[in-house]
Amino acid sequence: MAAESGKIDPMHQFEVQTIWDGFNIAGHQIAFTNSALWMCVAAVVLWAFMLGGMKRAVVPGRWQMLVENFTGFIDSMLAANIGKEGRKYLPYVFSLFMFILFANLLGLLPLGLVGIHPFTFTSHFTVTGVLAIMSFSIVLIVGFWKHGLHFFSLFVPHGTPLWLIWLIPAIEFVSFMVRPFSLGLRLFVAMIAGHILLKVLAGFVINAGNAGLIPGLGVGIPSFVLMVGISALEILVAGIQAYVFALLTSLYINDAEHLH
Repeated sequence: MAAESGKIDPMHQFEVQTIWDGFNIAGHQIAFTNSALWMCVAAVVLWAFMLGGMKRAVVPGRWQMLVENFTGFIDSMLAANIGKEGRKYLPYVFSLFMFILFANLLGLLPLGLVGIHPFTFTSHFTVTGVLAIMSFSIVLIVGFWKHGLHFFSLFVPHGTPLWLIWLIPAIEFVSFMVRPFSLGLRLFVAMIAGHILLKVLAGFVINAGNAGLIPGLGVGIPSFVLMVGISALEILVAGIQAYVFALLTSLYINDAEHLH
């Protein structure tokens, strides 16, 4: 936690720091950062979670049931939004959902108590934007692969009046191209806003405690209680944002599969 003269910097937690200088490619420095480190941590934890829940026991344990419930949840969502064609997208959408979920939750762990400072890489638009572009790329590939140039009919909704045929496709095209931006921005904003609020409240607690008994009781304790409530809300938001990202991805893929 960055503090100087009693001031708490709520943005310091989002600073990307170089851990290893890496190597140069064509004059560009490729470094290993704290963001990359926690991406690897999220991937390893997710791998361990899935490995522990794929024992295929006749009588499944709690861990196996948890993995199966997550898988069934995403499978049901794809079936509802895409139909039977959604089954082939299950590995991607499930991986996307679980990776974002684990990334969001890891960033909320109070590991600072033991000297480890988790980095919420989903609070960076570069990361959420890349995830959004990946989903958008699948939409484009599927759309043109399955429908060819007829994919452009997506921008002319069924029943469009002839006198609006010059306007509606332009609006639909702009709306379509904004999708990856809005998809990445939604997750980025939700994560960064919650962490800033928690950091500000933590600053109130620390500064009130250092100011004396009365400020500590009058400001520090209410701030701490609010921190606990916000932390619980952030856990809920972590799950909701992962679900929303996966849900919107499935809806966009449905457009590529079925058009209008």
